[in-house]
Amino acid sequence: MAKSTTTMLPTLLILASLALPPTSSLAALSTTLHYHNGSLLSSPIHIYIIWYGSFTAAHRAAVSDFFASFRSSPSPQPTVSKWWSTVQQYKDYTGKPASATVEVAAQTSDRAYSLGRSLTRSNLVDLVRSSVVKGSLPLDATGVYMVLTSSDVTVGQFCTSSCGFHSTVLMPTGKRVVMAHVGDPRTQCPGLCAWPYAAPAYGPPGPPLVAPNGVGVDGTIINIATVIAGAVTNPFRDGYYQGDRLAPLEAATACAGIFGEGAYPGNPGNLLINDKSEASFNAFGAGGRRFLLPAIWEPISGKCKVVA
Repeated sequence: MAKSTTTMLPTLLILASLALPPTSSLAALSTTLHYHNGSLLSSPIHIYIIWYGSFTAAHRAAVSDFFASFRSSPSPQPTVSKWWSTVQQYKDYTGKPASATVEVAAQTSDRAYSLGRSLTRSNLVDLVRSSVVKGSLPLDATGVYMVLTSSDVTVGQFCTSSCGFHSTVLMPTGKRVVMAHVGDPRTQCPGLCAWPYAAPAYGPPGPPLVAPNGVGVDGTIINIATVIAGAVTNPFRDGYYQGDRLAPLEAATACAGIFGEGAYPGNPGNLLINDKSEASFNAFGAGGRRFLLPAIWEPISGKCKVVA
């Protein structure tokens, strides 16, 4: 099984939380991500989604619109593409920046739960490998193979020590590709992996915000954004990170819990609010979507930068 880059929830390691609980914003106070002279994903990034389990059409549409939002658009500001521009500040040893292009290239579904409803991370690796070997997805060295699991699927470490992870998979051809996993936290752990759209499971209490696309959907998208930022800037565990290379602070997890200016433990910061739905967000996207995206540690300033 390939080793994975994972991030811990506050119950185990507060300063490396992917879950975005209120206590974790303290991580930003003393964080510097160091470059370890490895590769970044600098070529156009093709996302290959494996939908494992049962998803509503609305859930699929929101995730698809999120990835479509990486393209520059005339949407009101701030946009998803503007958020991604901070990730593009990361450069490799040749001076080449992280890719500006992130787009869905292909998708496949496993509605039959072929590996069951209780998976290990090793199962996810096997799922990615078999999807390529069987021809459901192409072999693409510049791809990120993202497994999304539905709310009725449990995955080892998901909701107990992480809200998602990225790793690599060695294919039968000898090529190594990047993979990632994010689960739907709606029923299993909304207070850990969908904060601030659910009451926090730990830390300072506070009322949940209204989610623009639904608690499970927006929790999923927050964590997709977090994992993608880490996978692009530290794909092979020798890019940008701080701490243990197997459980590092990365581009977004270094700023966990920060979504707007003025964030502090228990408060995600100042956000935009939709007048009609009262939903809170910080970025506009494709199809009139509104999203909440994590702050990114900015190499130029050495601080967490929120989209604004």
